[in-house]
Amino acid sequence: MRLIFMGTPDFSVPTLQALIKADHEIVAVYTQPPRPAGRGKKLRPSPVHQTAEAAGLPVRTPLNFKDEADRAAFSDLGADAAVVVAYGLLLPQAVLDAPRLGCFNLHASLLPRWRGAAPIQRALMAGDAETGVCVMQMELGLDTGPVLSREATPITLEDTAQSLHDRLAAIGAPLMARALAEVDAGRATAAQQPDEGVEYAAKIDKAEARIDWARPAAELDRCARGLSPFPGAWFELDGERIKVLFCRAEPGAGAAGQALDDELLIACGEGALRLLRVQRAGKGPVSAKEFLRGKPVRAGTRMT
Repeated sequence: MRLIFMGTPDFSVPTLQALIKADHEIVAVYTQPPRPAGRGKKLRPSPVHQTAEAAGLPVRTPLNFKDEADRAAFSDLGADAAVVVAYGLLLPQAVLDAPRLGCFNLHASLLPRWRGAAPIQRALMAGDAETGVCVMQMELGLDTGPVLSREATPITLEDTAQSLHDRLAAIGAPLMARALAEVDAGRATAAQQPDEGVEYAAKIDKAEARIDWARPAAELDRCARGLSPFPGAWFELDGERIKVLFCRAEPGAGAAGQALDDELLIACGEGALRLLRVQRAGKGPVSAKEFLRGKPVRAGTRMT
């Protein structure tokens, strides 16, 4: 097929690579413009930009599609379809209508649950037993289009936003490739999403990341894993911000925020939270044991 690919972050890269491997003609790759990054704030191309350039594919980085010239340039590519994976821009109707067969989106949830910006994090934070990816025919509504195919995966107590992100990206790439093959052969069928079960995955607010020890340990466990590694759930110890990257809810009772032993078991509103992997400000992630070697935390110490 003659394709346009539209994506930006690491999550998008496996699908682009799968389409390259499938010998589709990718006539253009659209991605967000380079952004300042690192200590020097130098402009850094997106992961998709770098992957496309390495493969010798033409890259386009419009700020948006408000300019008629950008919409016309997209239409002039004469694509059979556009594949959209975490592109980062809302597409106007003129862009959605330009490819002969339409635009197809890979979304990281089991639609209609978790439409919107942060489906991976919200599924973890809500305690969902499973999540997955869907290939959807795009329309103007926010992730409301009919679904061509889907694949589920269980969410385990070992999962963080990072591990789930990586697994869904790996599942989604071949799913999109198979869906496009069905579309190309004229065998694809799309099912309208039901009206029941719709949930919106709102963008993560930084205020959500501060740990409230008065909450139940099970909730804080899900929150910490859902925000790991970024932005990272955090608390303060002796005025220093500490991120919790991995933890486990355990039995325990005490004043909320109080260390119940010398090994980072912290009392919560209900139960206790065992901190297993943490990160001090300006430092790298470490195990609890490594952290305690540099900063002992005795039973009775209060976290805020």
